[in-house]
Amino acid sequence: MRGFRLRGRRPRGGGSRGLRLPRPHTLRARLTAGLVVLLAVSCAAVGVAAVLELDGFLTGRLDQQLRDAGASFPASLEHGSSVKPSDHDGDEYGDTRRQATGTFGARLLDGTVTNEAVVRAGTDPTDLNVVLTATDRKALAAVPVDSGGHSVRLSALGSYRLTAWHGQDGDVLITGLPLEPVEAAVHRLELVAACVFGAALAVTGVAGALWVRWSLRPLSRVAATATRVSELPLASGEVALPPRAPESDPRSEVGQVAGAFNRMLGHVEDALTKRHASEERLRSFAADASHELRTPVASVRGHAELALLHPGPVPPEVTRALERIAAESARMGEMVDDLLLLARLDAGRPLERRSVDLTRLVLDSVTDARAAGPDHRWTLELAEEPVTVTGDAHRLQQVLANLLANARLHTPVGARVTVSLTADAATAVLTVRDDGPGVPEDVQPGVFERFTRADRRRSEGEGGGAGLGLSIVAAVVAAHGGTVALESRPGATTFTVRLPTDARSDPWGGRGEQREQP
Repeated sequence: MRGFRLRGRRPRGGGSRGLRLPRPHTLRARLTAGLVVLLAVSCAAVGVAAVLELDGFLTGRLDQQLRDAGASFPASLEHGSSVKPSDHDGDEYGDTRRQATGTFGARLLDGTVTNEAVVRAGTDPTDLNVVLTATDRKALAAVPVDSGGHSVRLSALGSYRLTAWHGQDGDVLITGLPLEPVEAAVHRLELVAACVFGAALAVTGVAGALWVRWSLRPLSRVAATATRVSELPLASGEVALPPRAPESDPRSEVGQVAGAFNRMLGHVEDALTKRHASEERLRSFAADASHELRTPVASVRGHAELALLHPGPVPPEVTRALERIAAESARMGEMVDDLLLLARLDAGRPLERRSVDLTRLVLDSVTDARAAGPDHRWTLELAEEPVTVTGDAHRLQQVLANLLANARLHTPVGARVTVSLTADAATAVLTVRDDGPGVPEDVQPGVFERFTRADRRRSEGEGGGAGLGLSIVAAVVAAHGGTVALESRPGATTFTVRLPTDARSDPWGGRGEQREQP
């Protein structure tokens, strides 16, 4: 069941869109609501059928009593056989013998009521008078003369069941019995049915909710397992999936869902295990390759520099080639060192853990950046008190150097770069802002990934790196238990680094002061 909704008709010329009942959202609520609605419809159908059947049965019994009584009472109003004279004729009497209390009689001649009387109880048995209004007389004149029962409401007496016969003098004789006992029995049945069915709906609603909840327990366990899986860091690293959802009867739909979900988790776990093994092999290869390349790259660079120091005559072309070899060897050496650092950080190798004066690092880094980019405008905004964090001073210096070099290389000459450092009781916040052209929107989502480059933002004449600077920033900050974020638009680019200042926040799990091995 997809819920229920009651829509009102929208008034012309605008206005409210109609009354809407709340729609159940959970499957448990929908099943319970559907059960209660179906039971309510069934109860309503049974109640209506019972009321109509009882009303028809009692009305039929009343018609049978009218047929058994015949027209003797209204006929006696004309011929007189009682002790009470009629209001219409002082010589007429009504015969009330064998007549039930409340029996009504009337005589009509040419469509006009000439005599009327009613048998009363608990009063003078000779008091048969009844005062009819003009409307009542018209209603009596309209009763078909077919010896059948017809319901008519008389203002003086209430609802009556009337039957009309042809009299011997060309008149019409009407006999009636009150409908009040029938209506009372029907109303009582309606009240009893409403109470019984209401109680049945309430009990069924509670019992149905408990039953549905019990029936959907396996599905709730599947949902709980799925929630735990969704909270796992599945992006990288080794992932241990939670225990499988308990399976129920495989012949039921819930059991089939649980089984399919567990099989899916098995496939996901196998895929994650294979991916982690592949990442480990790639990480090990990158670390080993970077480590092994450091020696030959340094050797090539050393030989190139040694050849440039040769005192003998060297052709200009050879000198130029040796200079390029030395420059590219130095660049390759830096790239190898960066890759080795990333591999070690990925492997969880701990860094040095000491108290670091972050304010001093910012001052030194901005001084170095001002010397490397004198054509830029460098601004410092520091807290009044020194800001200290726990971590590796050398790697934090590398974070600052990479952020400032990124701002210098990716902004035009004359751009303003502002470095600010603030701190509260638990967090140090370092921001690097520039008013350059900004980072392209298509590059921003992966700006901290490895080998991400945005060459079109680089100033002319500047060399480009390998796209590892910001990835090193993100890895080192994460190793210190912090975060780094980017906000960029044309004219305003901000890198925000947040580092914990509380010494109790130990990203290395309390392993003490350890230092990265070169």
